[in-house]
Amino acid sequence: MYRHILVPTDGSKLSTRAIRAACDLAQTCGAKITGVYVIPPWVPPMYAEGMSYAADLGPQRHKGLMARAAKKALAVVTTEAQLASVACATVTPLGDQPWEGILKAARAKRCDLIVMASHGRRGLAGLLLGSETNKVLTHSKIPVLVCR
Repeated sequence: MYRHILVPTDGSKLSTRAIRAACDLAQTCGAKITGVYVIPPWVPPMYAEGMSYAADLGPQRHKGLMARAAKKALAVVTTEAQLASVACATVTPLGDQPWEGILKAARAKRCDLIVMASHGRRGLAGLLLGSETNKVLTHSKIPVLVCR
């Protein structure tokens, strides 16, 4: 049925539930999984009168912090895949928008399913904070399984 499943993660507990579901599905189907953590690019701070300067957060520090966060989040994917005896790879694309990075990784790795979590934000919270899951659902040409 499915041969290659993409599993986006942000390191949250909810993502861990989606990772477990993806590993169970991959084990059942004999598929492999790829974990993805989209790293936002460094954006130089903009200052206005009366703002303090944070000299310690430059591009190199940002890169190090993001690499550490990605490694920690993707370690969960690797561990869960090993427990389920499923082949696993990980990627960390750079992207302004997480949903774009997820879809780009799915295309690049030729995945035939995306399994991801949804925080379930609705109404004003969903409008203000946005929903990466909703954007993936809207723009994806491959099936998306949403876990809650």
